[in-house]
Amino acid sequence: MKRNTVDIITLGCSKNLVDSEKLMRQLQANGYDVTHDSASPEGEIAVINTCGFIGDAKEESINTILEFCQAKEEGRLKKVYVMGCLSERYMKELGEEIPQVDKYYGKFDWAHLLEDLGKSYHPECGLERCLTTPDHYAYLKISEGCDRRCAYCAIPIITGKHVSRPMEEILDEVRMLVAQGVKEFQVIAQELTYYGVDLYKKQALPELIEKMAEIPGVEWIRLHYAYPTNFPMDLFRVMREHNNVCRYMDIALQHVSDNMLKRMHRHVSKEDTYNLIKRFREEVPDIHLRTTFMVGFPGETEQDFEELKEFVRWAKFDRMGAFAYSEEEGTYSADHYEDDVPEELKQSRLDELMAIQQRIAAELNEQKVGQTMRVVIDRLEGDYYVGRTEFDSPEVDPEVLISCQGDGLGIGCFYDVQITAAEEFDLYAKIL
Repeated sequence: MKRNTVDIITLGCSKNLVDSEKLMRQLQANGYDVTHDSASPEGEIAVINTCGFIGDAKEESINTILEFCQAKEEGRLKKVYVMGCLSERYMKELGEEIPQVDKYYGKFDWAHLLEDLGKSYHPECGLERCLTTPDHYAYLKISEGCDRRCAYCAIPIITGKHVSRPMEEILDEVRMLVAQGVKEFQVIAQELTYYGVDLYKKQALPELIEKMAEIPGVEWIRLHYAYPTNFPMDLFRVMREHNNVCRYMDIALQHVSDNMLKRMHRHVSKEDTYNLIKRFREEVPDIHLRTTFMVGFPGETEQDFEELKEFVRWAKFDRMGAFAYSEEEGTYSADHYEDDVPEELKQSRLDELMAIQQRIAAELNEQKVGQTMRVVIDRLEGDYYVGRTEFDSPEVDPEVLISCQGDGLGIGCFYDVQITAAEEFDLYAKIL
């Protein structure tokens, strides 16, 4: 057990990761050594930043808490603290079920943890964080919460209403990160397209991204988690006019049949959805689209599912994920609908949808063979440098493998490559 050392464990999404990084910086400012997601935590104190989004994530969070409580009981650890989405939502229940935890914090009050350690919050480090990502990229959170009330989603219950960060504060953070060597920004929020509505009475995402793109040293900006209703169309112009705004959009569509969209409270129609995809492709011809779909939502008929499959075949998404509906207490669908699609049917629909996407992804990847693309190198792994194109977000998208013969490549550096071969999810390339 290392004295004065804190191990931070982050579960869930990149939005949680940003919170962990901010806490790590504050702990460092107070004289602690800090590790993140260490394979073998050795500190006196562990802080678990939990996820409470869906059943599997909750289970992982609870198992991790129990594991660290066990280490505490065995004397391998002095204190266990829990923060994040799961404890925001279930603080009372967790306190009763797992009383071995020294204290629970919600998603937004983690600064109190410093007080409980007898330390103070350092406002002068307010924008700073200890990056847990490779030095050349960072996640940039531009807002919290969500005003969309999708029938299945517990996130507004956990995070509350949408709150945008002031634009100047975000731009200051970007400049500071660029000065530290960050070249690539994954812009994240629960719902990007709503950015600015609360502060500026308009959708200000295009303006924010344009101002970011003009900051020297910003090589790539990639956008995550947009919503299809009232999409800010000026974003297309920003993508076309600024080479460093990646032609990439992560937009969760969830379904396409009018029946499902209405029951899910998505405030968008099948026709709107088809038209939006067409518009994306017309305005930014080589844009890569990532989306997510849900199968097995209450009331999903065979006809609804057929419409979804037809849409996936038509749209040919570059990246697609899918998951089976799981009921979340307190949501509209849990209170008003019967979870009437059997688990086996949910799973078979999920498998069928992903099989369709697998073929599409392989076909689209194959078309890239022979093309010249720009990649950033993330790491050296075995016999290959592993890189990504502007169409690939870290952790979730395909990678580009470059054989490490001859010249050494710089991690975090950009190179032009020629794609020489394609697999279903990865590309192979040679340096030009």
